Amino acid sequence: MVTSEASRWAEHEAREYSDGHERPLGGYVKVIATYGASVAGLSALVAATRRPVPERPDLRDIGLVALATAKASRLASRDPVTSPIRAPFTRFESKGGPGEVNEEVRGHGLQHSIGELLTCPFCISQWIATGFGFGLLFAPKVTRQVAATFAALELADFLQFGRAIAEHRAEG
Repeated sequence: MVTSEASRWAEHEAREYSDGHERPLGGYVKVIATYGASVAGLSALVAATRRPVPERPDLRDIGLVALATAKASRLASRDPVTSPIRAPFTRFESKGGPGEVNEEVRGHGLQHSIGELLTCPFCISQWIATGFGFGLLFAPKVTRQVAATFAALELADFLQFGRAIAEHRAEG
């Protein structure tokens, strides 16, 4: 009885929220629950293994992880080479910016929700940054090396774009 009432209430709220548009709220709940369960599980593992947790994150790690997350999220969500990972949830639309593709999310419910997560560099960034954060607790040296590689790629991209802009301006 309580379950069917809650289900009717959730369906009503989803209809009211969606205003006639298809919005996969149930899929979003599953994605949020997966993220929350992952963070809770990893946090429990940190506590169970008595890993030392710093009083506050080192600013150098924050900068490194920010640059690495920016690059990794673009690679995960837009790179042609990672498109097989997104393919079950997306449809190719066109070539995007340099070294990127544009994809349309497909499907309904959870499939659509995962597609939105995988095609949005801002959305997937939270998951990637969380991975780096726990990586710094479990394997800091390896995590910093991996993050440094992604950070170097991100900085190299900015240099490539800067060079292209300078060459374009020089051509007149």
